[in-house]
Amino acid sequence: MSTTSSTLWVAYGAEGNVVGTIRREEDGYIATIAGADASLGTYPTMEIAKSALHGHLPPGSDWPRFQEH
Repeated sequence: MSTTSSTLWVAYGAEGNVVGTIRREEDGYIATIAGADASLGTYPTMEIAKSALHGHLPPGSDWPRFQEH
C-alpha cells in the first residue's frame, strides 16, 4: 500500500487576503482561485501554475505572495 502526499501553497494578494491556492499532486500542480467551485487546471510546473493563477486575478493585480503550508 502506498500513500500519496500533496503540498499546498496559499497565494496572498497585496492586502494579505487569500487569492488562491496551488496544490502539488502526482500529475502536476493544481491552481484554484479562492472561492471558486473548480480548479483552473493542472499544470506541469509550479511556475506555470503561478502564472495561470495570476492571469485569472482581476486586471492590474500584483503578483501574489506564495507561502507553503
